[in-house]
Amino acid sequence: MNLDHIDWNGAHSSIHEKGFSILKSVLDKEECNGIIYMYGEEKYFRKTILMERYRFGLGEYKYLQYPLPSIIETLREYLYEHLYTVANKWNDALGPGMQYPPAHHDFLNICKSNNQSLATPLILKYGEGGHNTLHQDLYGDIYFPLQAVVFLNEPGKDYTGGEFIMTEQIPRAQSKAIVLQPAQGDILIFTTQFRPKKGTRGYYRVSMKHGVSAVHTGNRHTLGIIFHDAQ
Repeated sequence: MNLDHIDWNGAHSSIHEKGFSILKSVLDKEECNGIIYMYGEEKYFRKTILMERYRFGLGEYKYLQYPLPSIIETLREYLYEHLYTVANKWNDALGPGMQYPPAHHDFLNICKSNNQSLATPLILKYGEGGHNTLHQDLYGDIYFPLQAVVFLNEPGKDYTGGEFIMTEQIPRAQSKAIVLQPAQGDILIFTTQFRPKKGTRGYYRVSMKHGVSAVHTGNRHTLGIIFHDAQ
């Protein structure tokens, strides 16, 4: 993992301004392929979801179980420790809310005390025609306002289509669509539910959802890193 080159000041600015930021080339090809290989090893997972069964789209994803593979646990803890200050600033801007602790294990203890103890990181797989409908990843009363997705395949080579889609809903306005296609090894940080935006009367909430457009050819794998645990 190449963590030393990340410009966190720039990433924080982008997250505050747009609700997302792309961290470039964090994992190399071998590391990405290693995570893809895990997808076929059932020992790592606690639950499999067929998207079409629940009308979530077309594809499949598997929730990892504790203990997490070391590369995923390291990423989860590292990213959280660079994002909790953003989460606290957002809560301060929007009014009274929980203050997130600096260490991820302390946040997981808060989740556990609220009956949320199931691991939420997941690996997703889409084949031809695969897609994910617009949604938000909330698994209980306690949640972290940011999450991450690691892109494990190379767009244009391993698959075509399959763009990452976000919609931004400003009150009393039409929705705005954001279309992204990060490269293999990139990590996209984005808002779980909403972001604050400053208006003439202070800050207000801008609701955001995310999904995946249809894959035209090939296979698309991603690793989703959600920082809160589930019930």
